[in-house]
Amino acid sequence: MLNRETTDLRLSLPSKGRLAEETLDFMSDCGLTVYRPNPRQYEAVIPALPSVRVLFQRPPDIVVSVREGTVDFGITGLDVVEERKGDQNEVLVIHDALNFGQCRLNLAVPEAWSDVSTVDTLAQKVKTFNRKLRVATKYPELTGKFLQSKNIEHILIPAEGTLETAPSIGYADMICDIVSSGQTLRDNRLVALPDGCLLNSQAVLIANRDSLVNRPEALQAARFLLEFFEAHLRANENLSIFANIRGESPEAIAESIFKSCHIPGLQGPTISRVIVREPGENWYAVNIIVQRSNLFQAITELRSIGGSGVVVTPVKYIFDEEPPRYTALLKTLMEYQS
Repeated sequence: MLNRETTDLRLSLPSKGRLAEETLDFMSDCGLTVYRPNPRQYEAVIPALPSVRVLFQRPPDIVVSVREGTVDFGITGLDVVEERKGDQNEVLVIHDALNFGQCRLNLAVPEAWSDVSTVDTLAQKVKTFNRKLRVATKYPELTGKFLQSKNIEHILIPAEGTLETAPSIGYADMICDIVSSGQTLRDNRLVALPDGCLLNSQAVLIANRDSLVNRPEALQAARFLLEFFEAHLRANENLSIFANIRGESPEAIAESIFKSCHIPGLQGPTISRVIVREPGENWYAVNIIVQRSNLFQAITELRSIGGSGVVVTPVKYIFDEEPPRYTALLKTLMEYQS
């Protein structure tokens, strides 16, 4: 790890484009809003995490900075992490699924190659060339390994900017590039090979291994980030349901829920007495947490046992006793130190 004059912690975020916008939105949704008064500035702060300085870089440069230790943490795509992380394990992926920036790294061939529909048929076509396959890509490391594993003789043509025009211009036979919807490929008369996916990618949180091992404040910051990322992502999949139910006691209502409902909540329902004006009526408020996909089923089951006045609200955070990925991180660091 490189020496730094300051003792602050640094987090690099994408500087421009859709991934940059999605990253800032994600941080805000997690309660970690990035304060950047001037959009032209390449530094910012997170008021909720004052020990961390935010820098803005190109996604590939984020990986290099974390690998070299000039930056402690970064959020970028898994595709550039796998391409540029090196082979010394300096870069650790400490959260592998931030649930935005989804895409895939895929081989794509010209539409005119009607005889090529799989990687195997591509290999057969290359044998008729009497030369090596020319592949334009921004991912020479991943592309080279994949083609080599398929015994396809090739020449990689590193390229920046738009790759889709490479086959039509003639400086490459095909490309290997990031694909989202596939519309850009279709517009340029290219076809993604169904079995030519090298990597499914999304935004991930990475960290410098030596920083985590040698700086307690970095490990503490890692836990803080993982706490809020995981709590938000888990909550985002769930909803909180409140319903009023008549019953003899909280235990009797709980028994009805366990018997009739297949969605009892996280550990079980929370039940509290409702103070009513009419004497002799026993009403209780029931609260359960359910996955969004199970909302209709949960409401139907609550109604079946007398639930009424059902209210549904979003959940901001769901914190575990210990973030699972932080526990996994500690285990990984112990393995490196042993």
